[in-house]
Amino acid sequence: MSLYNLHMHAPSGLDPSVVARLFERSQAGRWGLSVERFQAVLDASVAHAIAGGAAGNPGTDIERHLSSLHVEDMALAAACIDGHEPAWEHFVAEHRALLHRAADAIDSSGGGRDLADSVYAELFGLEIRDGKRQSLFRYFHGRSKLATWLRAVLAQRHIDRVRGTKRQDPLPDDGDSLAAPVRSTTPDPERERFTEAMRGALTATIAALAPRDRLRLGCYYAQDLKLAAIGRLLGEHEATVSRHLARTRREIRAAVEERLRAEHGMDAHAIEECFQSVTGDAGALDLDELLGTAPGRKKDASDRSER
Repeated sequence: MSLYNLHMHAPSGLDPSVVARLFERSQAGRWGLSVERFQAVLDASVAHAIAGGAAGNPGTDIERHLSSLHVEDMALAAACIDGHEPAWEHFVAEHRALLHRAADAIDSSGGGRDLADSVYAELFGLEIRDGKRQSLFRYFHGRSKLATWLRAVLAQRHIDRVRGTKRQDPLPDDGDSLAAPVRSTTPDPERERFTEAMRGALTATIAALAPRDRLRLGCYYAQDLKLAAIGRLLGEHEATVSRHLARTRREIRAAVEERLRAEHGMDAHAIEECFQSVTGDAGALDLDELLGTAPGRKKDASDRSER
């Protein structure tokens, strides 16, 4: 059954043989997890994939999705949620230092360390609701390694903390993204239409990006982080970060042009005029809004999980 079919019909449970194979691979037994508890974790991952749009590809197979998961990390996270002391001790030994190193990469003066400790507290689950600790681990669905997910959560929290400093920055270009700004003192009668069309096209295009690509854009453009700092956060080489940013900008440009053509009936000349008009004065485009970090938008922590 494909994820598309699962989306159309309520899940009736996973293949027991697949669950058993993944349970053995995860070594969940060492944390005292039952097969039933582990299956609930897998079910949540499948549901998250559907909610995140994976069901848009009818050829995506559930078993293929499950086989790609980092099930050892998923089992560890589930055991930490359940308050299994050995699991928590293992997590502290393996991952707390990683949080602090990532924090130092964000802010070497020590400000990031407080942020890391707050994330650590949320992972433990200081808030109690309906008698259960609300651990941040419940948003980890195993599509990335736990270490990668932790760096992404920390980076996103840093972005949340400082996002108020750049409310109206235009999306910069570097020659292969948006056209170079052209200033004009003559009022553009099409400006309002072009701005609304561009806002809609950019918002939809950026929302459709892979979470990791959105995170790079936010770090680089909204937060002015250096390529090297982004690389340390995401576990990538500086050159790799630069290459991915360039690719993402090209993909944004191509996708925006296609949306302007399909949704607004613009030809090549009108598309160029639209880019010229908007990039000539991009103040009406809120960078935080485009990247999904504007105030007033309640962030679902699951948005952070795969970044």
